[in-house]
Amino acid sequence: MRRKSDLPTKTCATCGRPFTWRKKWADVWEEVRFCSDRCRGAKGRKKSSKITQSGK
Repeated sequence: MRRKSDLPTKTCATCGRPFTWRKKWADVWEEVRFCSDRCRGAKGRKKSSKITQSGK
């Protein structure tokens, strides 16, 4: 049995966090670019900063 630390890792294309190999990705590991469905869904969106309204 392998340890989690021995599994291959990649960096998410959206959030930049590292993620490790999962058994369900065994056949498509070379194509995996995102760590989660949330990051995959946010691939086209850009991070926007909050605009605060001053003085009313």
